[in-house]
Amino acid sequence: MQRAAHTAMYGWSNIVGPAMIRQCLKHRVPVQLSSRAYSVVPPPRDSEEKEMLDRILRVDHAGEYGANCIYAGQMAVLGRSRTGPLIQEMWDQEKKHLEKFNEILAENRVRPTALLPLWNIAGFVLGASSALLGKEGAMACTVAVEESISEHYNSQIRTLMEKDPDRYTELLHVIKEFRDDEMEHHDTGLEHDAESVPGYWLLKNAIQLGCKAAIYVSERV
Repeated sequence: MQRAAHTAMYGWSNIVGPAMIRQCLKHRVPVQLSSRAYSVVPPPRDSEEKEMLDRILRVDHAGEYGANCIYAGQMAVLGRSRTGPLIQEMWDQEKKHLEKFNEILAENRVRPTALLPLWNIAGFVLGASSALLGKEGAMACTVAVEESISEHYNSQIRTLMEKDPDRYTELLHVIKEFRDDEMEHHDTGLEHDAESVPGYWLLKNAIQLGCKAAIYVSERV
């Protein structure tokens, strides 16, 4: 445990600061709001429904943006290791998720959260620092984040199903598909020794606490 902590702190000291900012900018995930039309979200009937849909789209976009930044950070550290192709495979799926939400936001004229620059840096730092603990640390981070995102998607699915499943058929399809991908990433992390990293439960709980805070804020700002 002490050795792992020392390794992480040593790596952290070399990645934070000007070098960290350069890396974050280098791997920054672009926000490309496409004008391509997709029939996913029905036109809101009133201001209450619009507010609900805006919150869902904004926070889901933020979550996928953050996930992309996390995988970028992991690849910056482990990209040339044996674990690199596995991380890249999961990252490629997250890129597709983000692209889809970019399109949906543009179609529905929903602004992204104002905190994207913060999530860019925070996500990259989280991904890179977890990867400094080795493959197991990166996988533990993946398990924690993907579990949080999956639970949030499940909450949205329940909300939309309770309101009007027929009205939100396409949106439910997208959310369910992405939820299934996140659960696959979660299971992949467990299969690749996530739980063997020293302090796994402490690390997982700390990351998930941060995820909950990010979700709460991204819905509203």
